[in-house]
Amino acid sequence: MSDTKVKKDKGILTGSLWRAILIFALPIAAGNMLQQLFNTADVAIVGKFAGKEALAAVGSNGPIINHLLNLFIGISVGANVVIARYIGEGNSDRVRKATHTAVVVAFFSGIIVMLLGLVLARPMLEWMNSPEDVIDLASLYLKIYFMGMPFMMVYNFSAAILRSRGDTKRPLVALALSGVINVILNLFFVIVLHMSVAGVALATVIANGVSAAMLIWFLLHEEGDLKLDFKLLKIDGRILAEFARIGIPSGLQGAVFSASNLFVQSSLNSLGSDYMAGSSAALNFEFYVYHLMSGFSQATVTFNGQNYGAGNYRRCRSVTKWCLFLGIGFGSVLITALMLLRSSMVYIFTDDTTVAQIAILRMMYILPFIMVNSTSDILSGSMRGVGHSMVPAVITIAGVCGVRLIWIYTVFEKIKTFDILMMIYPVSWVITAVGIIAAYFVVRKKELLR
Repeated sequence: MSDTKVKKDKGILTGSLWRAILIFALPIAAGNMLQQLFNTADVAIVGKFAGKEALAAVGSNGPIINHLLNLFIGISVGANVVIARYIGEGNSDRVRKATHTAVVVAFFSGIIVMLLGLVLARPMLEWMNSPEDVIDLASLYLKIYFMGMPFMMVYNFSAAILRSRGDTKRPLVALALSGVINVILNLFFVIVLHMSVAGVALATVIANGVSAAMLIWFLLHEEGDLKLDFKLLKIDGRILAEFARIGIPSGLQGAVFSASNLFVQSSLNSLGSDYMAGSSAALNFEFYVYHLMSGFSQATVTFNGQNYGAGNYRRCRSVTKWCLFLGIGFGSVLITALMLLRSSMVYIFTDDTTVAQIAILRMMYILPFIMVNSTSDILSGSMRGVGHSMVPAVITIAGVCGVRLIWIYTVFEKIKTFDILMMIYPVSWVITAVGIIAAYFVVRKKELLR
């Protein structure tokens, strides 16, 4: 029996499913939320010690960063699915080749995103109507941030490799350590050296370097077929094509999704820096819910990938049900807590009453509806896990991106208020969820009712 077969299960293929999902999903959620906690500290330090313009500059860059990242992050999802399936099949040779292919792709995709970010940072901010009092700071932040893209890509692909086997704890350890380093450096660069947004960006680059180095070290000392050997680093064309078949639709979905958010951010920027700052503050709370739910979405990808590879279709159906049940349960508790505490929590980021009230208004529009979007994400992950990546991508592009663009150029064009702009989120999420749910049952009937 190969090392892969010895170590592949971790409750993914047999045993108590709900327990295995929690063991897998909660470390991912905890890691993502821990990282967000450190990012929240970044924004809070900038908002408190560098002013609302710096807060707006840092917070408004999210759509640009995500737009350039998402295509390659999607390919890492493809790597997760493919390696998980090979593990389920017990194909040791392909597990090794896929692992080394993923690491090479990670490094070169990081270089590409870095170069694109450096070239496009200022033009994209100008296209997004960034105000004059924000654009210089935002451009500086982006250019420094994108210098760390190779580190971020190596971390994401390495984490995908480990998660394909069910290992979610070591990526969490790496995030925890790098996050602590990030916060310490933020305090030093911003408060002591008065570097403002440049200090926050530089701290992030260094922290990403630490987390990437840790995961590479873990892979170098791994036992079995996931062990990294620098001498074996090369791209296997056939495996890369499999990564791309599953990952590119996911990446395009994320990229186009982010593109729609660029239009939303551009519309938001046109309302002024107060709305940018308030929205940036509220967005931190939304991210906690997104990151919690992403753990269960990742679980559907990995669990379905392994079980589909092993021909265990009934367990695939159960995986989706449990991920929905557990994800919605945990997410609802967190949303309720954030809603109850919203009036006091926004002042973590700003002392400006106007900015705080805008943040509270955004939370009231967005938080109650996030579970609709998260349900779509879990069902999309389920479909990707069994090899159907294009279907959720097309539906999301049409349902989210299409609806948001139509809304911006019709409804918001006539009534240019913050309230009208925020309504774009729940409307697009509900429409998309209807399509995703219908598609899931079609894929379920085709692939999992055998």
